[in-house]
Amino acid sequence: QVQLVESGGGLVQAGGSLRLSCVASGRSFSSYAMGWFRQAPGKEREFVAAITWSGGNTYYEDSVKGRFTISRDNAKNMVYLEMNSLKPEDTAVYYCAAAIRRCYSATCYANVDNYDYWGQGTQVTISS
Repeated sequence: QVQLVESGGGLVQAGGSLRLSCVASGRSFSSYAMGWFRQAPGKEREFVAAITWSGGNTYYEDSVKGRFTISRDNAKNMVYLEMNSLKPEDTAVYYCAAAIRRCYSATCYANVDNYDYWGQGTQVTISS
């Protein structure tokens, strides 16, 4: 069992930056792929970024490429999402997720159904 807790959300102006953190409790954090997803009001949860268990590969949704960076520190059981050049359309609740299964494609990492554990989410609001 893995428990995930996100932090770092808040209200910032367009063009600003935020750094989201997710701490995991439980065993074998380093064996999980980790992802960030977001959900805006009235919309489905969507993929933002993912990182493999070793941190050797990362994947991003097209609209955040070049602006967001996912990273992890397995020694601290932490995963991060650095968000720069934020836009009002980035406003959403952001969720951290852990996947047991091994993925071998971006499509696999982007599939919400492939993640086994979820945090409660942290609100990110970008004002124009």
